[in-house]
Amino acid sequence: MIVYLLAAACAIGVVLIASRMVLRLRFGTDDADPDGPTSSHTGAMLSALFLLTFAIAIVVPWTSADAARSNTYTESQAVVEAYWAAGRLPAPDAERTRAELRDYVRVVRGPEWRLMAHGRMSPDGSARLDRIRREITALKAAGDESRDARAAVLDHLTEISAARHQRAMDARTTPPRALLVMTLLTGLVIILLPFLVGARPRGMALVPLALMSGLLAVGMYLTIDIAHVFTGALAVHPDAFTSVQAELLRITRGG
Repeated sequence: MIVYLLAAACAIGVVLIASRMVLRLRFGTDDADPDGPTSSHTGAMLSALFLLTFAIAIVVPWTSADAARSNTYTESQAVVEAYWAAGRLPAPDAERTRAELRDYVRVVRGPEWRLMAHGRMSPDGSARLDRIRREITALKAAGDESRDARAAVLDHLTEISAARHQRAMDARTTPPRALLVMTLLTGLVIILLPFLVGARPRGMALVPLALMSGLLAVGMYLTIDIAHVFTGALAVHPDAFTSVQAELLRITRGG
């Protein structure tokens, strides 16, 4: 943050020095008009800067939300495959593993999903997944079919674990704070620019200015609202795990 402030201070210093040099050299002409070349140049550059930061602040969270949503379906499908593979284990172990997988799904779509809105994961979910892995690893396979089933379950548990780690990263990912600050500052300056250059809009001239200001405010709020993958307008919901609960129940009933 200090580097950004130093860069801004240096740029302001360059402008002040250049203005003093031009004044001393008596070069150029005075420009105090609201629609003069200085105001036009500044307005155009501020508009371009705002559009650039606004586009990045929208595209980055949108892309992150799409990737996070796709990852939840990858994880839920791995749970289904592990559930099918667990059915090939010996009867007591199969029922216990399937019950723990159902509990894992319940924890993920319930308390853990609420924690992810704050960038955190439930330790209960990780503990359940680790317990299933330890139990399957320690399972004594009596034949080739049991060994194949155990290997298949472990493979799918690896997929679940990888997708879970990715989900944890998604829960902690937000656009850089400096980007959001830049978007808000440039938007605010654009709203106030006519007044800053000395214009005094009146009558019907205030209508488009007020309309633009309102729309800019909505856009700036949107960049904050969608900054987190699991909250706001683009929030990823636990739809994948909700549908998995029904599918696991169907598989248990032999449907």
